[in-house]
Amino acid sequence: MNTRQINFHDLIDGSRIGKRQFLILAFCSLLMLIDGFDTQVISFIVPVLAREWHLPKAVLGSIFSSAFFGLLIGNFGVPFVSRRIGIKKMAVIATGAFGLFTLLAAFVSNVPELIALRVLTGIGLGAATPCAVSLVSEFSPKRTRATFVTLIYIGYSLGFVFAGFFSGALIPRFGWQSPLWLGGISALVAMLLLTPFLPESAAYLTQRRRSVDLLTVAKRLFPSYTLPAGSEFGGHADQANDTSVKGLFAPRLRFGTFLLWIVFAINLAAFYFLQSWLPTVLAAINFPPALVIWATAIMIIGGMVSIFAMGPIMDRVSAYQMLAVLYVVGAIAMYGISIAISESHWVLLATIFLCGFCISGGQTCAIALNALFYPAGLRGPGVAWAYGFGRLGAAGGTYLAGVLYASNWTVASMFRVSAAPVLVAALCVAIMGWQYATSNFAHASIAQEDA
Repeated sequence: MNTRQINFHDLIDGSRIGKRQFLILAFCSLLMLIDGFDTQVISFIVPVLAREWHLPKAVLGSIFSSAFFGLLIGNFGVPFVSRRIGIKKMAVIATGAFGLFTLLAAFVSNVPELIALRVLTGIGLGAATPCAVSLVSEFSPKRTRATFVTLIYIGYSLGFVFAGFFSGALIPRFGWQSPLWLGGISALVAMLLLTPFLPESAAYLTQRRRSVDLLTVAKRLFPSYTLPAGSEFGGHADQANDTSVKGLFAPRLRFGTFLLWIVFAINLAAFYFLQSWLPTVLAAINFPPALVIWATAIMIIGGMVSIFAMGPIMDRVSAYQMLAVLYVVGAIAMYGISIAISESHWVLLATIFLCGFCISGGQTCAIALNALFYPAGLRGPGVAWAYGFGRLGAAGGTYLAGVLYASNWTVASMFRVSAAPVLVAALCVAIMGWQYATSNFAHASIAQEDA
């Protein structure tokens, strides 16, 4: 007697969203919050170290970019490791790793030690983010997938905001080490919470033919669910045949994969240029410390507003058109900062808010687009490798900004130059829309065609 195969994602897509799915969303958002905090906190520590350690300008770019090389390693390594141990275990290990190395960074006494630990911290940070995105996208129905993926980035954005406000409150009273203590301990506590509450990836369990474990996950998500007699869980409805990194280069996906990498590289370069250098350059031109913190926070707040607005829209209209327009406006806002620097503080904050809405929000939308573009099983590798190339852009862009800053470029000139690549990102998304939008992400047919 043949056993009938039931696609696990048919169950997800055909059921009402349950409490357990919201719990997955909540814990992945917590992971992203701490990830964002530990990523951003160095931006507020470096100006203090520059004064206390008498650091030359040329060294600052190396410190900022060091974590990005670690993030790069973490992103590229995730698909290979998670295929062997599972995405959940990868997320737990990565969280513990970046928490430990963040703590150890509080004990450094020189720049080489700080750079080395930021690289190691970056590896954990880079591995954790794709795992969170992959788990949330897997356990959310297709009708709300873009919304769910963008929602966890509220946690990431809050982490950036908290890094600014907690650093501003803690550093003057307890020293530059105090935010590192907070970020490291929080990550280790989160690791303990994630272990019992996150389920293992359904795609991973399917590849391992662990139908019993899939049934256990289904029962956790939907307690009243009963597997029909003579049935077992099998592949996803939109499962790609090749879920390794090679699957990203299937004939119908290859062009989109390369365009996504360009978009991620540009968007992350612009995002981290703003996040890493905005506090430093504003402080250098004698902006009040409180305004520096607010200027950095307001950009992330703009991104959070964008998340609430754009996630539901992406589930209903063309994600390509919306993201392309967002990037065009972002380029204008980036250029606008170069003008607003010499205007009133309110004009500057408003321009930075718009820039955050488009650049920070655009990055979140790019993640959601990635999760929509790839079929199940390729979302993890897709997000990880896109983020990997994005980290290359972030590291290169942040380091280049350091070179320009050390060469005494004006703040206005740095922002004018940074606007042009964002227009290139808009063009890449528009080309993707022309190439793929009419297919409405027909993953199942694409996966079968390319097998």
